[in-house]
Amino acid sequence: MKFNVEQFRAWEHKKVTLLGMSGVGKSYLSTMLRDGSNWFHYSGDYRIGTRYLDEHILDMVKQQAMQVPFLKELFRNDWIYMRNNIKVHDLGPVLSFVGKLGNPELGGVELEDFINRQALYRDAEIATMRDVPEFIKKAQNIYGYPHFVNDVGGSLCELEEPGVIEALAEHTLILYIQVTNQEEENKLIQRAVSAPKPLYYRPEFLTEHLALYLAENNLDYAAEMDPDEFARWVFPRLFRSRIPRYEKIAKQGYTVTSEEVSQVKNERDFLALLETVIKRQS
Repeated sequence: MKFNVEQFRAWEHKKVTLLGMSGVGKSYLSTMLRDGSNWFHYSGDYRIGTRYLDEHILDMVKQQAMQVPFLKELFRNDWIYMRNNIKVHDLGPVLSFVGKLGNPELGGVELEDFINRQALYRDAEIATMRDVPEFIKKAQNIYGYPHFVNDVGGSLCELEEPGVIEALAEHTLILYIQVTNQEEENKLIQRAVSAPKPLYYRPEFLTEHLALYLAENNLDYAAEMDPDEFARWVFPRLFRSRIPRYEKIAKQGYTVTSEEVSQVKNERDFLALLETVIKRQS
């Protein structure tokens, strides 16, 4: 969606998709808006975990539990049950499912299993983004929220699925949060390197960079890798590979900087920032 300032001010039910790498401020803005009571917070990763990966996550946990004789007997006799406890502010089960590629003895996931989980996550994210128009209706008609914020994962730009971005641009204002200076970029990369998290990679990116990492470290197989070390090594490369992809999507919306986002303290500031960027890019 594109507006002039007058059109934006007159837009009764505002709908915004926040785009950008993990750590740029998407969740900060979404939480701030949600806590103000006027915005429905649609968390992409929460929807992925509770709707599309719920059974897969439980199967993964049960597979581990069944290796314990005591738990195996309880499960096989249907004496206990298990459920996920995924929260908007704590997506641990989703991250655990995605996992980190590398030596299983060091907490990593073997390559074949990792590729399968990546494919399942991609399908789940696509389905979650296709649900956005329906959730916009639910937010207004069922829950009574006037406005809607779509807090998407950093991997949205990697999906390459026809129609997904176009639908978001049709139903929401896309706001790309861009890291514009070296200090901010270094800070974001350092945060990711100090506490490496599971990530989604495009298949072509993974194939290329896995081969590079193995060659640089004189390894033959992914199962020999330290999962955290690979995640640390690959993140800066993933970050930079995503920038042109974000920028391409941002042409269908607007761009702000992470520095500008850090100055936003409430809904009024957020709306003022949107008006500023609409003027700037008109």
